Amino acid sequence: MADKEFPLLSGDRGIVERCLEGDDDAWEALVNTYGRRLYRLSYRYVNRREEAEDLAQEIMVRVYRNLASYRPEAGSFENWLLRVGRNLIIDHYRRNRRLARAGGTEELEAMNLSDTRSPSPQRAAERAEELRFVRAGLEALPPEMREAVILRDLEGMDYREIAGLLGVPEGTVKSRINRGRIELARLLQKRRAQAKERV
Repeated sequence: MADKEFPLLSGDRGIVERCLEGDDDAWEALVNTYGRRLYRLSYRYVNRREEAEDLAQEIMVRVYRNLASYRPEAGSFENWLLRVGRNLIIDHYRRNRRLARAGGTEELEAMNLSDTRSPSPQRAAERAEELRFVRAGLEALPPEMREAVILRDLEGMDYREIAGLLGVPEGTVKSRINRGRIELARLLQKRRAQAKERV
């Protein structure tokens, strides 16, 4: 049997209704469409594969249980799903009482960390050190700045999507991202200078 494809962006209401009626193929299509993105979002916050997998699955369970509360007139299914995910991630942090850990923004891209060939031991050590700098810098940002930077620079969401997800004006989103990037760059420069002094 050929795989079924569902036009999710144009048919949010239809596929949600099919899921609510117990259509396993429709639910599988939702999971296939959004599961990986939820995993990536979770991973950027918890920085552990197994924990991110568990968190993404927990988000999908929460989505499934709350599908009946989705209202297409209130916005896209994707934004609704990401809000559910964000709320669960926040709950996860509160339960575990720890700061989010993530790796990257524009600094990460500039470091060319997506090198697919096997790096030399020296380059591997440099990359590990760069990632530590970025993670430490993100952890040091205030939570609202960190969240905005992750959603924009790692998840690739546009300002309007982020504003809808966070429930704040678009100007506030832009301000948080701008301040977060500046502060992250300042922290990274300071940490690099300290590292050079120790050598």
